[in-house]
Amino acid sequence: MNNDLKGKVNRLGIMGGTFDPIHYGHLVAAEMARAEFKLDKVLFIPTGTPPHKNRKGISDAELRFEMVKRAIQDNPSFDISRLEIEREGPSYTVETLRVLRRMWPEHELYFITGSDALLEIFSWREAEEIFRLIEFIGAARPGFDASDFFLKVQQEHPETKGKIHYLEVPALAISSTDIRARVRRGEPIRYLLPEAVRLYLAQHKLYTDT
Repeated sequence: MNNDLKGKVNRLGIMGGTFDPIHYGHLVAAEMARAEFKLDKVLFIPTGTPPHKNRKGISDAELRFEMVKRAIQDNPSFDISRLEIEREGPSYTVETLRVLRRMWPEHELYFITGSDALLEIFSWREAEEIFRLIEFIGAARPGFDASDFFLKVQQEHPETKGKIHYLEVPALAISSTDIRARVRRGEPIRYLLPEAVRLYLAQHKLYTDT
């Protein structure tokens, strides 16, 4: 993470995920959230050991970190952190947010995630604490109706009122799962993700099962 980031940011977006691989859906969501919510920076935090996923099927953290680094290198509003990669054990969001809140106690923090992840948010460790630490931007593909979800959440968890925001993102039809499957089948993935990332995963023969 850029050492100059601290003290120069009033509104910080947090983009966490496995990024296996990072693709244009992630990047468009981050850029649209930055513009819509007037974020000074968006900080990408690749997970180290995700607690909710099959760890055997996830690429090495250093490879995923390098792909993110290459994907965001031309955007001065994007930055990257090794916070979760360097932490031992599972990467729990609440622990990461506590660290970030200590780093930026006076700043507004926004966690950018897919709307599908929001549906599972109350299964996360210390979910109520998470809502005390940060607000959420739920990125959804066009046509996704989030109104019922937001209404239900606010009824069942009134403490979340005003803490979850909806953002429509056209590129979210792209998914890391689909990209990995395409690579295994030998199908093209050009234009689904940055060319620097496509070349990197080809160089390291990622997702080929060889």
